[in-house]
Amino acid sequence: MHLTRFTDYSLRVLVYLAVKGEQRSTIAEIAERFDISRNHLMKVVQDLNHQGYITSIRGKNGGLLLKRAPETISLGELVRDTERDLTLVECFGDDNECVITPACRLKPILAEALKAFLAVLDDYTVADMLGPQRPRLINLLQIDDPSLNA
Repeated sequence: MHLTRFTDYSLRVLVYLAVKGEQRSTIAEIAERFDISRNHLMKVVQDLNHQGYITSIRGKNGGLLLKRAPETISLGELVRDTERDLTLVECFGDDNECVITPACRLKPILAEALKAFLAVLDDYTVADMLGPQRPRLINLLQIDDPSLNA
């Protein structure tokens, strides 16, 4: 299974915003930190906002924030919401033309594997992606941590 770049970037945005906590972020800032396309990231942020994962505040002091606590954002839920096509092989789709489909056991086996993959992701949240690595993530992403300045 291969997750799309869209899902990868969605995970990165959520991790970045989770690390920043209550500090607002911009698309340009996130794109720069991860060295990814600002235009592509705009689409990702728009979708995450629409799906209710983040909130976008307009204006001079605007920016992006997580809309939900990192502990409540399931990785499985995010993958289901961002992957537009979880069709692993042709026989999963409506346009299946494989001649062996009526006798083939691959579809139920792969369906079981996909279910198990998503079930594992359901056991983890964005907060789990940070864990004790938050200070290292702050360093790698070059984020100013106000708690260190207090």
